[in-house]
Amino acid sequence: MEAIERMLSGGHPNSMGRTVEVVELVAADRSRLQELFDCYGSEDPVVRLRTSSAFKRLEAARHEWLVPFADRLIDDVGTLDQPSAQWTLAKLFLRLTADLTPDQRDRATLLLQRNLEREHDWVVLINTMETLSAWSDGDPALRAWLDPQLERLAEDPRTSVAERARNLAARARGDREPSGAPASDGGGRVAVTASRRGPR
Repeated sequence: MEAIERMLSGGHPNSMGRTVEVVELVAADRSRLQELFDCYGSEDPVVRLRTSSAFKRLEAARHEWLVPFADRLIDDVGTLDQPSAQWTLAKLFLRLTADLTPDQRDRATLLLQRNLEREHDWVVLINTMETLSAWSDGDPALRAWLDPQLERLAEDPRTSVAERARNLAARARGDREPSGAPASDGGGRVAVTASRRGPR
């Protein structure tokens, strides 16, 4: 039986490699889901990137399988200093919103707030803004924290980031959303040369 980490390694760093094959394998055999998650602890940044891609695809196919991993996504994957992990978490947290406990939601919020303040990758920023904006509906404290962040990012030199920040701010005010660059789904190329922190 071929190891999943090996299946996710090799090839061009920005290619999918055998990611789809891995997703199909795990979707057909839930017992290998833990093995896939453990690939987040790989020393190879390409493997970690493809692990994120696999988890995003697996959530769409087997949403309920990811719910028991919520704590580890927050506490373990949340420590990785890699854009692909950070924007994937933002997307997964949004999709898991109804499944998170209040404590998990609070911890995930703190993680996303940290990333929005500190990170510079445009895909991370857009996806993190999206999730925090959705979660700020009905949460005045989060809304009060987020508004100045959106104002700051509305001045970002990258059009995609600035336009999305302005659109989300306008939506929160109830304005008609201005035209501009659409939100990215995080499908663009993501550098994998970032340093690594987290589970080994």
